Amino acid sequence: LVIPHDLSYDYDLVVIGGGSGGLACSKEAAQLGQKVAVLDYVEPSAKGTKWGLGGTCVNVGCIPKKLMHQAALLGTAVKDAKMYGWQLPETVRHDWTTLAEAVQNHVRSLNWDVALECAGFLTGIGLDTTVMVRSVALRGFDQQMAGLVTDYMEAYGTRFLWRSVPTKVEKLSSGGLQVTWTDVQTGSEHKDAYDSVLWAVGRAPETKALGLDQLGVQLNKDTGKIVVGADEATSVPNVYAFGDISEGRPELTPTAIRAGKLLARRLAGQSGELMNYDNVATTVFTPLEYGCVGLSEEEVVRRQGEDGVEVYHAFYKPLEFTVAGRDASQCYIKVICERGGDQKILGLHLIGPNAGEVIQGFSMGLQCGATYTQLLQTVGIHPTCAEEVVKIHITKRSGLDPTVTGC
Repeated sequence: LVIPHDLSYDYDLVVIGGGSGGLACSKEAAQLGQKVAVLDYVEPSAKGTKWGLGGTCVNVGCIPKKLMHQAALLGTAVKDAKMYGWQLPETVRHDWTTLAEAVQNHVRSLNWDVALECAGFLTGIGLDTTVMVRSVALRGFDQQMAGLVTDYMEAYGTRFLWRSVPTKVEKLSSGGLQVTWTDVQTGSEHKDAYDSVLWAVGRAPETKALGLDQLGVQLNKDTGKIVVGADEATSVPNVYAFGDISEGRPELTPTAIRAGKLLARRLAGQSGELMNYDNVATTVFTPLEYGCVGLSEEEVVRRQGEDGVEVYHAFYKPLEFTVAGRDASQCYIKVICERGGDQKILGLHLIGPNAGEVIQGFSMGLQCGATYTQLLQTVGIHPTCAEEVVKIHITKRSGLDPTVTGC
């Protein structure tokens, strides 16, 4: 939330929120000669946990999540290493305290510069993990891809309780927690005991305590988020909002950072450029990563109808999986295109190792209006997972087997 002032006040710009976007905006404004103040406060959790500057991403989001994801990947790599000839002890154990301390030390260094992902890395470091899903996994993402992600996780060892709603959590004399839940489909009640319970039900914006209603700032009554225009302006002059607190914006660190920098430049009269929220790439760091850019298949079909869409797809096996004997049943690519003309690409989805690294490059192509014709004209790098994207040629409409064969 950004409030610029005129010269009769102490600051040119007051930024409420010291997360990635707020800090990016304030630093950019300061570099442009503005006098800036940043206000940040973290409401302690029920256990008293709080943190410094950096917001969700640095402290309890992207950064610690990716480091813990890497820890789990290393555990899988240790298993693979034996198949590649490395002589290792039969039992390899993970020490949580060492990992937690290392991650926290890194996060603290950044202070002064949230559900399938957690379940995935917890399973990966050897913990018995259960995910309770109230409706669907990865809401808002392509649901075929979401199904493949959870299929892999179940094979990986994560247990899923589908269509279940928790009704009670009780502390046991042993120190454990007994969770009671209802199966939505059958109405039956179930119980089980766990060491820890993580509520990964999303976040609510901290707008109520700011007194925005007294200013007349318009909020979405259902979500509590701030309604903004294309220029991040709210319903009140000189009050702007960007990042996760804005209605209809992606809850992603890079979008908040870029939107904040662009806003600072506009307010300083240095630019008129607006943030482009189309074709923003993202990745879910589950044990088998899922990266995507553009629209889901469901959304494209909703907008253009079945006859206006051509979907190219392929199941592939990463070379790294072969010697290790790893299952690649869920390694899958989907390219969603307009059916006519050069077939403009509307969405690209990939499940596999390093999906985020792969999708980042292709996202630039979608920003430039890439077509399926141009995709086929691109020469792949061999042997990589990314090359399978530019080789893709089988459509769902054809009904042919999309499994990649040969090298």
